[in-house]
Amino acid sequence: MSNSKRLIFLPLGGAGEIGMNMYLYGYGPRDKERFILVDVGVTFPTMDGTPGVDLIMPDTAYIEARADRLDGIFITHAHEDHIGALGHLYGRLGAPIFTRKFTGAVARAKMEEHNQDIGNVEVMGAWPEQVELGAFKVGFMPVSHSIPEASGLVIDTPAGRVVHTGDFKLDPDPIVGEAYNPELYREIAKGGVQALVCDSTNVFSKHAGQSESGLGPHITKLMKDASGMVVATTFASNVARLKTLAQAGVDSGRSVVVLGRSMKKMLGYAHFAGLIDNFPPVVDVEDARDIPHENMMLLVTGSQGERRAASAQLANGKYLGMQMREGDTFLFSSKTIPGNEIGVGRIVNALSEMGVNVVDEKAGHYHVSGHANGPDLAEIHGIFKPKMLIPMHGEHRHLRAHAALAAERNIPSVIASNGALVDLTGDTPNIVSHIETGRIYLDGKRLIGAYDGVVLERMRMAIRGAVVVSLLFEDNALIGESWAEVLGLPDTGAMEPALQEVLERAIDEELLSSKKNLLASDDDVERLVARTVSRVCRDLVGKKPVVKVLINRLVD
Repeated sequence: MSNSKRLIFLPLGGAGEIGMNMYLYGYGPRDKERFILVDVGVTFPTMDGTPGVDLIMPDTAYIEARADRLDGIFITHAHEDHIGALGHLYGRLGAPIFTRKFTGAVARAKMEEHNQDIGNVEVMGAWPEQVELGAFKVGFMPVSHSIPEASGLVIDTPAGRVVHTGDFKLDPDPIVGEAYNPELYREIAKGGVQALVCDSTNVFSKHAGQSESGLGPHITKLMKDASGMVVATTFASNVARLKTLAQAGVDSGRSVVVLGRSMKKMLGYAHFAGLIDNFPPVVDVEDARDIPHENMMLLVTGSQGERRAASAQLANGKYLGMQMREGDTFLFSSKTIPGNEIGVGRIVNALSEMGVNVVDEKAGHYHVSGHANGPDLAEIHGIFKPKMLIPMHGEHRHLRAHAALAAERNIPSVIASNGALVDLTGDTPNIVSHIETGRIYLDGKRLIGAYDGVVLERMRMAIRGAVVVSLLFEDNALIGESWAEVLGLPDTGAMEPALQEVLERAIDEELLSSKKNLLASDDDVERLVARTVSRVCRDLVGKKPVVKVLINRLVD
């Protein structure tokens, strides 16, 4: 075995998809590397593929098996797709956690929710402060994004410097948080950058990104022109946008009310971190009932159509005594994440039925992205001049387009989807092996594997229906009659015997005509009953349901 040391990069989530970010860096002899982990994120389930699941997280099996060689966990920012799994998975990881102040407040809350020791969260300052962990020296590089104190990472190793951008945009005036600072980035790039591991989300956008500061005048005009109450929603974590919206409300002569727990939490974290001491004044919902309806502006959660959030509650009637009326205005100051269109559409249609005017981001005046567009990515390539580029944070088409953009500057790159182990040590990146990656589901209170069969069985029952059959035997003979319960299947019709009766009769006939040695075996009985149920249901209703057979035997 070679003792030569190498620098490796291994995405466990977030590469070849948007969301669920988790990236490993390792340095050392092959199969003896020591590691740092970047981000511990989640993605969200859909009723199509993961019914009943609450959250989806990367499978940590690879690093769990090497947990004694994991020296630290770094969280780039406090969006759920980068921090949401921290409390759930920390017991499997166990290394110290490093964050900046705002992210640290969120991280401690996540840990506390799961009875983890918040003392494991260590808050650091921005670059040039660094922490040394074995062969790694790591510092937080300020970037602008749609959440306060977002950061890239500067990772120094014996094989060279890696810049891991995290999520970022080039915003010279982000309202809250640090502005784009090209001089700082050029300083970091001095001496060379071995690898730039870079956000790819908006690579297809052909125009330079817009600044958060450009939204205020447009939103203020909208609120001044509105005749009734104005309600606005955005991502709760986008504290800069919350400030922009609240300031527009105040500037248009309205009293601002904040509704929704997650939004209040994020504003609390931002106050704790000293980021929004000058946030516009807000009114408690209890006091808002005395304010004329047309003089109010509500700032609410639920921009992605979440059923229990304030937006959905208002669309369904009222929330905490607040109610929308005909002629009011509802502003979506956010982009609908792919997959959430149905939930958002449900709210829009409900508001339309009320006579509410709905305004969204399609006009281009009320939302800006938190991710760098294609020209911005090219600018970053030019500043850092990396020896190699690894596109991350995007579907495969995003990674491929980002690699093509790097090729225009003759920067070698490789498309590394989840599980691709990339050697960053030489002059070009090389995928040297693949590991099996998967997903962990939060299902109620339990963490289960994606291949445990629970969700698959749930999907089968949802698609095919289910039949439960109960049988009682004595001396290998059926006692009485079988009992069947039909779930999620259509009946046979008013003029025909009920499906349950037909099934019970068919099961009884099969069992009574069977030999005693077959009836002595639970497995044989179960197979016979399942075949009978499938045949009858297929013939009568065109479905082959999931069948569960409960066998009870009387014993002397």
